[in-house]
Amino acid sequence: MKRSEFRASLAERFDPRYAQALLHDLVLPGLGSRTASDALEAGEDPQRVWDALVIELRLPEDARFPHRSGDTPRH
Repeated sequence: MKRSEFRASLAERFDPRYAQALLHDLVLPGLGSRTASDALEAGEDPQRVWDALVIELRLPEDARFPHRSGDTPRH
């Protein structure tokens, strides 16, 4: 997953305001208790950041690779 795919997947899956809150406010234990934004800025792989969001939000397994499916349902 590229950073652009990460941002597109976030925007497609969630309401824009909620997506921004998830990106900047949700602390993800799977990423060393950093936010998605902090992890991406530190150079973390976007797929790993996305996976941490999927786990933390308890999204279904099919949400792991939205950039490959062509269909990103809203949560």
